[in-house]
Amino acid sequence: MTVLVQRARALAHDPAFAAGVRDMLATVPGLGAWGLVTGVAMVKAGLPLPLALFMSLTVYAGTAQLSVLPLMAAGAPLWMVWFTALCVNLRFVVLSTLWRSYFDHLSLRHRLALGYLSGDILFVLFTQRYPAAGKQAEQLPYFWGGAVTGWLGWQIPSIAGIFLANVIPLEWGLGFAGVLAILGVLYAMLKGVATWVAAAVSAAAAVAAFGLPLRLNTLVAIATAVVAGLVMEAVQKKGLRHGR
Repeated sequence: MTVLVQRARALAHDPAFAAGVRDMLATVPGLGAWGLVTGVAMVKAGLPLPLALFMSLTVYAGTAQLSVLPLMAAGAPLWMVWFTALCVNLRFVVLSTLWRSYFDHLSLRHRLALGYLSGDILFVLFTQRYPAAGKQAEQLPYFWGGAVTGWLGWQIPSIAGIFLANVIPLEWGLGFAGVLAILGVLYAMLKGVATWVAAAVSAAAAVAAFGLPLRLNTLVAIATAVVAGLVMEAVQKKGLRHGR
């Protein structure tokens, strides 16, 4: 335990940790709005207070939580609940393979902790700062700075929503406010033709596939974004070669 405390203190005092905190703080308004509305939605769906707290702390995935809540409220079979959550979170399989190129030298327990704390926005912030898949000493402190900030930025509003569900109506549109806040952050992350094309294609794919069950349109959007981004990068590299 003493060794873990010493390591945690060393990470917290690293300048890269503070950089991770600063970068993630810009997304906290959006995360907080989503967390609050998710906490409210869990209670409104009929989850008992202990189960709602347990779900918030263990699942830590707003899209998955909001996807399975209607199924849980309707008494759907457990396999359907798990399958829906799996489909919504399949994107993390792709993200995990990319995280591995940075952190495969760490112990399994450490990597499991990173996997629990990782998220979409943290991945974008991290890869923008470290686009090359090489290992640097400052990468781990940066990850932990962003991860801890994001976790607190989600859990505190989510737990507040659970306890205040009876006085916070869903008609306030907090979920939409969260979407707008996160869109503002993501807009600042769109740099270059490849990212803009990938974003546009994925948005169109998400709308076109909206009618799919289990929110599979999310998976379709992610897959098309990856393909569009890779194609655009290949086209740009080919253009640079011919331009020489």
